[in-house]
Amino acid sequence: MITVADDGRALEVAVRHEVLRIEPWGASSVRVRAAQHAIRDDLPGSLIPPKPVPVHVTCEDRTASLVNGAITAEVTIAGTDTGIDAQLRFVRTGTGEELLSEQRAHFWWPGARLFMPADNGYGRLEQRFAAYEDERIFGLGQRTHGRLDQKGLVLDLVQRNAEVSVPFLLSSRGYGFLWNSPAVGRVELAGNGTRWVADQARQIDYWITTGANPREILSRYADATGHVPLLPEWASGFWQSKLRYRTQDELLAVAREYRERGLPLSVIVADFFHWTHLGDWKFDPAEWPDPAAMIRELDELGVKLMVSVWPSVSPLSENYRELHERGLLVGTRTGVPAHAPWNDKGFGTEMPVSFYDPTNPAAREYVWAKIKQNYYDLGVRAWWLDGDEPELQPGHPQNLSFHAGPGAEVVGLYPQANARTFHDGIRAEGDEEIVLLSRSAWAGSQRYGTAVWSGDIPATWDGLRAQVRAGLNLAVAGIPWWTTDIGGFHGGDPDSPDYRELMVRWFQYGVFCPLFRLHGFRDPRPAFGPEMTGGPNEAWSYGEEALGFIEQSLRLRERIRPYLMAQMRVAHEEGVPPMRPLFVDFPDDPESWRRDTEFLLGPDVLVAPVLEPGAAGREVYLPRGADWTETGTGRRHPGGTAVEAAAPPDRIPVFLRDGARVPILPE
Repeated sequence: MITVADDGRALEVAVRHEVLRIEPWGASSVRVRAAQHAIRDDLPGSLIPPKPVPVHVTCEDRTASLVNGAITAEVTIAGTDTGIDAQLRFVRTGTGEELLSEQRAHFWWPGARLFMPADNGYGRLEQRFAAYEDERIFGLGQRTHGRLDQKGLVLDLVQRNAEVSVPFLLSSRGYGFLWNSPAVGRVELAGNGTRWVADQARQIDYWITTGANPREILSRYADATGHVPLLPEWASGFWQSKLRYRTQDELLAVAREYRERGLPLSVIVADFFHWTHLGDWKFDPAEWPDPAAMIRELDELGVKLMVSVWPSVSPLSENYRELHERGLLVGTRTGVPAHAPWNDKGFGTEMPVSFYDPTNPAAREYVWAKIKQNYYDLGVRAWWLDGDEPELQPGHPQNLSFHAGPGAEVVGLYPQANARTFHDGIRAEGDEEIVLLSRSAWAGSQRYGTAVWSGDIPATWDGLRAQVRAGLNLAVAGIPWWTTDIGGFHGGDPDSPDYRELMVRWFQYGVFCPLFRLHGFRDPRPAFGPEMTGGPNEAWSYGEEALGFIEQSLRLRERIRPYLMAQMRVAHEEGVPPMRPLFVDFPDDPESWRRDTEFLLGPDVLVAPVLEPGAAGREVYLPRGADWTETGTGRRHPGGTAVEAAAPPDRIPVFLRDGARVPILPE
């Protein structure tokens, strides 16, 4: 029934064909796996080997407990109308207060765990837990629904453009929970219970932790899935991008104009279609005749070049045949390895393209060798990993076959594995600076130097409002490096006064995001294809008045970079993201769990973006437990109060905690 394993450090439970394994996994953390017949150690997940921790295990005939620091796992085998069943419960060690308990689906059948068999040992898996009144749930990646508290929602566990599935949540009850499976499925955060579902998998696998506060929980999650590297200082500055600079001369002209205007610039982007064919992973010499010289000039200007690298491979690519013949492309259960349409150079119409398989070590080595030869050796050090959900059309991962397993079981980890291609290759060169701007991520992506941007979002006020909550939830889910397309991606008329107002307010918000980046597909917008470029999207593209406000934002970002880099070191060492909800620092203030349109940048800066057109001010809640100084006026306010803060066109409300000396105002 229940046995003690690993020299008294773990519990194993067997009830009929079901086997459970309960073991310590880091400080005050427990890992649980459940399967039919036997537990497997060879399935993909995000957890890394933990450091040993003291643990105390007790076991009787039908009850047992595992105590690991602040968390205790209790397992009971009890009789039901359909026979015996094992149920788990997690409590605070010191008080016995329940953190989370499994919940049976029905008194008869099924129980808290369900395995509905399919072919070849796979099945539809369900794991149920109790719901709790007034519980609030945060994290779970980046979503487009525009909410911070996710209680009451049903969320698909699948990667999509602008929808980043990272299955880690933080609860207001004081626990963190990771569903350690990259399978396609969903989580239902309902009022009558929580249910995690994997449509096709072989094993339930989850991890739970607790701590004295949210910071401690986030730190333990970083310990379990990996800490983000230290952000290079250059990456904390301003990044310039538009849909596409078509040539080397065009890109250099923009970088030179930033220098001539005296405007700060740290990164400029060569986006898609700079290549010969998709999957060649090299510059088109007709448009980029001397990229090494271009990179040298950019270096002299103090600017890094970022290049867009897609995981897609066109049949026209010089690499396609070898990748295909060596089995390094993602396979399919039925049909040829074709996963999405693409209008590639030299073809004139859409054609099917494939994706390389980064879950295969040989594929990672092959692709990095091409990247090194054609980009890294020329001096490129910043990488834009676009379309790496991967961007399937139609979105049927069930038809895919990976080195790591069937598509339905493993597709969620694709962006993490793709990031590993670059991380491992760069590290092999002895280079410690890794910055990967990715459109998707999974649990653990942060350990490979992954930054995420919020995808192809609308250039609207609704789009801006949604970003505030989306970025905070992704931070809670363990991805500290995050940014948006300032101004939104889809649309925006640079000559429109209304859009110029949105652009200015988005810039003012972007100053306080972990990464500060302008991008978008502005009007006029041509049809999709190799010749597309999009309308102008530089700091000076929005008129002189807007440029004055935008320049103020650029200067402000430069002033706060030392403070931001200090927070990036905290993220690296402790796992606490620089941009975070109020409750991370003020968990004892109930109102801080409810506020979702303001946030903290580090412990000392509270930011309240302007999210409505024509607004000259907005209400700002100041958390209890500190005094707050309004940077625009110098007025000091006690915590635990809501104030009406001014928001003239040149600034948004920003407050400093307890007299902190962060240079927000112009010198």
